[in-house]
Amino acid sequence: MSIDGLSDADIRAILARVKTFAVVGASANPERPSNGVMSFLIREGYAVAPVNPGVAGKTIHGQEVYARLADVPPPVDVIDIFRAPSEVLQVVQDAIAVKDRLGATVIWMQLGVINEAAAAEARAAGFTVVMDRCPKIELSRLARS
Repeated sequence: MSIDGLSDADIRAILARVKTFAVVGASANPERPSNGVMSFLIREGYAVAPVNPGVAGKTIHGQEVYARLADVPPPVDVIDIFRAPSEVLQVVQDAIAVKDRLGATVIWMQLGVINEAAAAEARAAGFTVVMDRCPKIELSRLARS
């Protein structure tokens, strides 16, 4: 069983249901994983809203970058977190504050991003939590299985 307790069927169902990702920690640098994942998600037909205060107002892959989750227009299904584990709790708290306005239902912590306290807080707020996984890897892996 994975660290988040979700099965392949759970992940497959999430990825089939969701349409929009807010990518917190999005980077304009093509060498960064968040940049490649954003590009992949767009190619796969998902809408992506990058979030990064350092490049807010600019674009990444043709998508306007927002300074914070509170600035992202709805709808957003998934809050995809590319931040250090120590920063995830704050992102989750920001997500909880805008959950109803955005319509978000999933907190997705990227590969290597593990924060059990943040996951517990997100679950208590009604989010499904995916942790220590990458949607690009999961989409590719599940397409082969």
